[in-house]
Amino acid sequence: MSRTRLSTKGQVIVPQEIRERHGWQPGTVLEIEDLGDGIVLRRALDVPRTTIDDLVGCVRYEGPVRTLDEIEDAIARGALESR
Repeated sequence: MSRTRLSTKGQVIVPQEIRERHGWQPGTVLEIEDLGDGIVLRRALDVPRTTIDDLVGCVRYEGPVRTLDEIEDAIARGALESR
């Protein structure tokens, strides 16, 4: 197990052996997951940001037109049933 120290600016140096093992080069973007009693560092996924416009039309619905209230009620019922 390696040890490191938190700087006055809140920075942590990841030991070289760990950076090399994971292939983390300078500039690598990492995610930090807070587990309560510790943290996990992992490489951030390079997933492009998706907008609603990117998704419109990708799922075809051929049923009757529904109102927003009907859609929200269906979502609420589904959420309750999944518990």
